[in-house]
Amino acid sequence: MWLFLILLMPFAVMVLGFYLIRNGVTMWRREGRSLGNMLSLVAGVLVFALPVIAVALVRTTNPVALGLAFLLFFVSSYVGGVFVVFLVYALAYARMEPRFEPDAVVILGSRLIGGKVPPLLRARLDRAVQIYGETDPKPLMIPSGGQGADETRPEGAAMAEYLVQAGIPEGDVLPENHAVNTAQNLRLARDIQLQAGRTGPLVAVTNDYHVLRSALIGRKLDLDAEVQGARTASYYRPSAFLREFVAVLSEHKVLNALACLPFLGISILVMLYAFSAQ
Repeated sequence: MWLFLILLMPFAVMVLGFYLIRNGVTMWRREGRSLGNMLSLVAGVLVFALPVIAVALVRTTNPVALGLAFLLFFVSSYVGGVFVVFLVYALAYARMEPRFEPDAVVILGSRLIGGKVPPLLRARLDRAVQIYGETDPKPLMIPSGGQGADETRPEGAAMAEYLVQAGIPEGDVLPENHAVNTAQNLRLARDIQLQAGRTGPLVAVTNDYHVLRSALIGRKLDLDAEVQGARTASYYRPSAFLREFVAVLSEHKVLNALACLPFLGISILVMLYAFSAQ
């Protein structure tokens, strides 16, 4: 059994690499050529490139190159392992139901297209409408999002319009039109909730790939909140999860750097041993 799994691993890695490259090309064609949209393409290329680079470094028989090869192996293994944990936890968290009846539902904004709500944002709003229909007494609905440089109106205003058209009473919709990131979405929406005389817990609604990081931000802000995820188009999810993973890593740079220090130490020891063996 173990032998079969070991033999299967290179094949699985190759399939993963081809899948990521294909998804990256799809994202490139459908969503544009931004770095965020090309993350799956970059990851797929790295899946094939890193083993080749490592073998090339080892074949030089240079002690420094050997140390770099070991460091490359350890760091890439660490990043891959952390990503698997992140992905499993993110997918599990996105499927959890709220533990309470929310006093307010905050819908996190995303980019408008032509001043209209695109499918990605519509999925969040439809999930929020579903939560509203299942909750009694009815919560406040707070669509939150400012106006980007390429947008004709604030995201909060466009989302509020959509919610009213979906049947939510206008008096239950209080848009927030200034937030430019997730932390501001949550903090400013909480302020609106309190100003309306509501003090209970809130539920934030975003897409499934964004749930875990939103929950971490809410915890950092010490909010009594949970996060619910709306489904995302399948072609969009790989790059989206990779983008969220990179964001979480960058928000914990010091912790990840400390975790990689032992790998650096081992690589230096390998390099010194190679020098002594020459």
